Amino acid sequence: MDDGAKVTTKIDNMVNIGVWPDEGLRILDSHVDGLLLWCAQKRATDITIQTDRPVYIEVDGILYPITNRPLDSADMANVLVRIYGPDALAKLAAGQDLDLSYEIRPDRNTRYRFRTNITAILSRGRDSVQVTMRSLPNLPPTMKDLGIEQAIIDNWSPRQGLVLVTGPTGSGKTTLLAAGCRMLIEREQGCGKMLTYEAPIEYVYDSVTGPRSLVAQTEIPRHLPSFAAGVRNALRRKPNIILVGESRDRETVSAAIEAGQTGHLVFSTLHTIGVAASIRRVISVFEPAERTERAYAMMETLRMIVTQALVPKVGGGRIGLREYMVFDDNVREILLDMSPDVWTTETQRLLLRYGQTMEQSANKAFKEGLIDKRAYLLLTKGFSGEDLFADEKKEGLDLDKINIDEFSGDYDES
Repeated sequence: MDDGAKVTTKIDNMVNIGVWPDEGLRILDSHVDGLLLWCAQKRATDITIQTDRPVYIEVDGILYPITNRPLDSADMANVLVRIYGPDALAKLAAGQDLDLSYEIRPDRNTRYRFRTNITAILSRGRDSVQVTMRSLPNLPPTMKDLGIEQAIIDNWSPRQGLVLVTGPTGSGKTTLLAAGCRMLIEREQGCGKMLTYEAPIEYVYDSVTGPRSLVAQTEIPRHLPSFAAGVRNALRRKPNIILVGESRDRETVSAAIEAGQTGHLVFSTLHTIGVAASIRRVISVFEPAERTERAYAMMETLRMIVTQALVPKVGGGRIGLREYMVFDDNVREILLDMSPDVWTTETQRLLLRYGQTMEQSANKAFKEGLIDKRAYLLLTKGFSGEDLFADEKKEGLDLDKINIDEFSGDYDES
């Protein structure tokens, strides 16, 4: 298909969004909920409200302006007051970006929720603001909806210990955790008491019911100051399951390990790419003097690491590909007999026997026609998009002629 045909196809796929019918000369704080409801009814996945620009929404991966005029600083001030409160501008001026969830309830049985980020920007030489809002489903997806591998599902709920979900920003870690929580809540034996600590709360479980499940969600820093404080709080409330939104520092990692050692099942996330990199990241948060001791404590507690990446899917949308490894008794015994200095290398070797590499996941998706060759190479060869395009131009590289099997040879799992 030539470039002209591709452009024509994309235009043909665009829907007629139109403009927000209630736009006036000024956007007041009382108008914000109506604007967001209209966007949700247009199936907008993302809404961007920015100084000196019209309001934009994203539908099926395409941006559409939905106001006739750009918003000025007075409009933005009203939007911020409605979404965050009167101190938003002061916090932005102090160099903070603001993460929160925003909810609209048009009636007692309906709710619309949005994950929201507010960031200061420069526009036309002035300090300005961009508000990014992502629409959240009322109900978390199921593991089946996400196409999660059966091995991950089977090992999702050990009796106790630490399960880590990792990946870069925007890789769907929170969605995967929410699907896993839903599965535990709905199972016949329930999940017992589940406590979650999130920043912000994205998925809520009010509509997910189980006869033996009790869920309480706490937002950081709205209800408690930090994730580490959340874990300490959880240990005083006799939970069965603790979800820590992100283990980003030494104090939180230590608290999560302690909770796993004391008989709790703990879920958390890390911003890492790969199972082996996650091991290295956890160990690196500790001071050198305590690193070995805490590394062994972590390994005794660890039960599974799942790394997820979202890549473009053939036909539109995105698909999650996953690298994972189950840390069963055998794996932990192998690693505990070694120095933590070699765990990263050894984990990479064990991954072929006790889990799945990202390259194996990508190869399977490519052979099933779910991703194209470019997505496969970008994911498995570590190219940035610019690098790949540069190589293609410089060397006359024809991606359609690359043999994927040259990159994804058979693995020896002995």
